[in-house]
Amino acid sequence: MAVDPPLGILGGVFDPPHVGHVALGSSAIEHFGLGRLLVLVVADPGHKRALTPSATRLELTRLAFEDVLLADVELDHHARTVDSLEERKPPDGVFVLGADEFVDFPTWKCPGRVLQLVRLGVALRPGVPDDRVREALARVPAPDRISFFEMTPVPVSSSEVRSRVERGEAIDGLVPQRVAEAIAQLGLFS
Repeated sequence: MAVDPPLGILGGVFDPPHVGHVALGSSAIEHFGLGRLLVLVVADPGHKRALTPSATRLELTRLAFEDVLLADVELDHHARTVDSLEERKPPDGVFVLGADEFVDFPTWKCPGRVLQLVRLGVALRPGVPDDRVREALARVPAPDRISFFEMTPVPVSSSEVRSRVERGEAIDGLVPQRVAEAIAQLGLFS
């Protein structure tokens, strides 16, 4: 009997989505042999303030991932990852995140329950000290549910994109071309 490939889940605020998000999702698809990547745009994040309305972030994220064949982009109305996963209960899910987010994972709402519902796929990148990753790993209840994988570093952040737009600087190469065009057309972040 054939086993279905795992479902990847990549959640975030995506304010705006950038090439690092796309690279993370694409790397996870390849590394884990995902059958599908569900990209969840958090409508009202509980951990940080979104500057752009959720409908706009959803559209930008759809543009960012339009060339990733296995990606589906949806709006997530849950502020916390565990609540979203409780609703979905994916049978074989891999929640994808970067090492920079993983170091804070032990402080998330119900990290133990998250690890019961999905495995974590953590992309290792330069800039996140190994000792911080090891410290976070030592604080999680089920370290065997976490897989680390390497990805080519993509040095970009949403805050950097917003700052550049605000200063009138180019964002070529930091966001997919269609996202850059939409940001300019909508007059975002300026």
